[in-house]
Amino acid sequence: MYQIVKKRVLNPTVTLMEIEAPLVAKKAQPGQFIILRVDEDGERIPLTIADFNRDQGTVTIIFQIVGATTQKLNHLHEGGFLQDFVGPLGKPTHTEGLKKVAVVGGGVGCAIAYPVAKKLHEQGCEVHSIVGFRNKDLVILKEEFKSVSHMYALMTDDGSAGEKGLVTDALRRLIESGEQYDQVIAIGPLIMMKFVTKLTKAFDIPTVVSMNPIMIDGTGMCGGCRLTVGGETKFACVDGPDFDGFLVDFDEAMARGAMYRDFERQAHEEACNLFRGGKA
Repeated sequence: MYQIVKKRVLNPTVTLMEIEAPLVAKKAQPGQFIILRVDEDGERIPLTIADFNRDQGTVTIIFQIVGATTQKLNHLHEGGFLQDFVGPLGKPTHTEGLKKVAVVGGGVGCAIAYPVAKKLHEQGCEVHSIVGFRNKDLVILKEEFKSVSHMYALMTDDGSAGEKGLVTDALRRLIESGEQYDQVIAIGPLIMMKFVTKLTKAFDIPTVVSMNPIMIDGTGMCGGCRLTVGGETKFACVDGPDFDGFLVDFDEAMARGAMYRDFERQAHEEACNLFRGGKA
């Protein structure tokens, strides 16, 4: 059992939890993920490691309440326990040797982008962070990003916070102003990463994207997280989650991700009705 030592609501749909998991914290690196189960009857869900503290033996996760399991997870409180918390899984994000990087995060993907920006900053890299949200109420980790970024650009669809526009607008402006990046790292919705890579490909800037499709076992055996990268089948859980953005078949990934949308929506509604009924 793994104890929840901290819980913080970041916005109406996103929650941060700090979990006591010393063995995971000991080896965790930015870009890796864990798989958890809320209880012994629960499903396995992957969540990217948002931060870790080796001294305290804790791992931070940030999740969006989108389905039945994240709904159940959000109803736990500090002092409560998770059944399983397995990791770290996947390959860490490569950060060594990079001198100047644009880290682009979209929505809850910023929870994955932040530890990458933090590690780059700690290694002496010049970090330009560009983050995007639908509106001001959904903004997360603003101060955290600012603390590890030489430049921080906040974009919102409606202009209610930062600048109105898309992350690609800010990235294009920086590139065209003369900023030269060793690499762009994009983490967020598939459609966002697709258009970031379309932009960076036009300027021939190496681009890494973090792919987080449906996963079950986290070992490459189930095949649920398969992707087509450079015409070859890859598995996000063992080959990734980071891939060369120029080689990812985003259209296929988006089509696969939409397959379970109706099922997940129904499960989420059933979980909500259960909690409203006071049976949780």
